[in-house]
Amino acid sequence: MPKYSSADPIALDRGFQALADATRRGVIAQLSLGEASIAELAEPYDMALPSFLQHVRVLESAGLVSTRKQGRVRRCRLETARLAELDGWITQYQQAWAARLDRLGDFLDTPDKKASRHEP
Repeated sequence: MPKYSSADPIALDRGFQALADATRRGVIAQLSLGEASIAELAEPYDMALPSFLQHVRVLESAGLVSTRKQGRVRRCRLETARLAELDGWITQYQQAWAARLDRLGDFLDTPDKKASRHEP
């Protein structure tokens, strides 16, 4: 297993836990298009605003989203640095597994020299 960099394991856990929910992944997708208000983000979801705000709070506590008040409106924006940390963690394991599969493929493609000596 590759050794992971200096990323905080608790922050990684919070980030992946936050992304485990479909509503929160939808919010991340919406915010990838740009900053939006809580009301704009909540519009596609059939839930009460307080319930939706819980999702935003989870994303905020995971460091994936930041909010700021602009007059009477609370606006959200995506925190790409935290997403990059999560992506980096996944990429390390993806690269390690790709290398293992490449070695396995090379091994399977190599003719067995012992078996070829015994063939008639």
